[in-house]
Parts: sequence; structure tokens; C-alpha cells
Amino acid sequence: MLSPNLEQTLRRALAYANDRRHDYATLEHLLLALVDDQDAIAVMRACNVDVERLRRDLSDYVDNQLGNIVGSHHAEAKPTAGFQRVLQRAAIHVQSSGREEVTGANILVALFSERESHAVFFLQEQEMSRLDAVNYISHGIAKAPGALRRGACVAPIRRPR
Repeated sequence: MLSPNLEQTLRRALAYANDRRHDYATLEHLLLALVDDQDAIAVMRACNVDVERLRRDLSDYVDNQLGNIVGSHHAEAKPTAGFQRVLQRAAIHVQSSGREEVTGANILVALFSERESHAVFFLQEQEMSRLDAVNYISHGIAKAPGALRRGACVAPIRRPR
């Protein structure tokens, strides 16, 4: 079951795509909608994400780099396969952990499995990782400001293809 906040967030993601006449709602539309989801915002702030910078970066990307998904005849935007996988992954994780409601925070964690997305790139660019998000959601442990864990194996941030 989806939380009421997440239902609004998903509608907002589709609306962002529709407003721009995009044929598809991408992970970037989804993350842009999560920037206004109170559950996701709490996690992002605990992970030291500059939410306003993220909003600007995503808006710029969606407005200027997704021109190839603008349709000539406007129909309702459809979620991409990646968008659907993220929702499914979050739902399975919530169910397997014995909880009943999928929230924006769960979606944020599930996003990190889509490694070749600009959405994940923008989060990693601000040094947010899946582990940071899980630590906060599971244990209430916020990331220390500017802290990259010493000795941690950190993969270099690459812009997706």
C-alpha cells in the first residue's frame, strides 16, 4: 500500500512530465517530485543534500535535456521501465521488512539501484549514498556534515550515458 504522501508524489511526477509534453515520466521526474515529499525530504536533509540545489539541477535537466521524449501528439505520460522498477523494488522491500506502507523515503532508497540514471548522479554529486539513506531510515543516524567515511571504498561519480 502506498502512503497518501507518496500517492501525491507519484501524481506530481506524472504531472511534471505531462506539463512538459513528455511521453514518459522518468526517474528524474520522480526525484523532482520527491523533492516535495516530506518523507523523502527528511532523508535527504539527514544526508546533507541541498534540496534547493537538487531541485534546480533536476528542473534544469528535465527542461533542457529531455527534449527527445517530447511527443508530437500529447497523450498522458507513461512511467518508464526504470520508474516502474523503482516502485516495485520499494514495495517488495517494504513488504519483506514487515511494514505495510511504501513512502517517499523507500522510493529514494530504491532509486539507488538504477545506477545509470541522472537522478542517482544528482544525489551522488551531493555525496548521498544508499547506505546513508538506509542508516537514517533504519537507525535514525544522520550523516555528519561533509563526512565521507574514512577508508570507505567510494566509486567515482560518473555522469550517466
